[in-house]
Amino acid sequence: MLSLPTSTFGAFLTLFIRRPRRLQMAALCHRGQGDAKEYLLVTSRDTGRWIIPKGWPIRGLSSNETALQEAWEEAGVTKGRASERPIGMYTYQKRRDTGLCIPVETLVYSVSVAEVADEFPEVEERTRKWVNAADAAEMVQEPELKAILRDQ
Repeated sequence: MLSLPTSTFGAFLTLFIRRPRRLQMAALCHRGQGDAKEYLLVTSRDTGRWIIPKGWPIRGLSSNETALQEAWEEAGVTKGRASERPIGMYTYQKRRDTGLCIPVETLVYSVSVAEVADEFPEVEERTRKWVNAADAAEMVQEPELKAILRDQ
């Protein structure tokens, strides 16, 4: 029988229980200026809660390009410009098909939207809505994302 020192076993057990967070990229899509500035929220496919477009890294794309791609697929953003660096980060628990939840860290990129399409890959699976920052902060569930929206 293999015997591990208690400290090694404890470290292993901690890593097993506190699985490392996975990483996603998100697009905080906006249009307009000043008091007329609006943010684009979409519903999640599983629970219908309000979120911002986000997804897993895409091979061959940078993080901000991935955020822009998710904005297209989930919200129909056809013309937009993503910030080079994230404007914030939030965490959430992603429920897998198995029912198991995994912690996910999400880098948020600002996306200035010039145009949206009526038809896009997930149009049948999501609802999208333009709202002001205060309303968006009330609509999303993740506390760190609420804070990002309130800081806009």
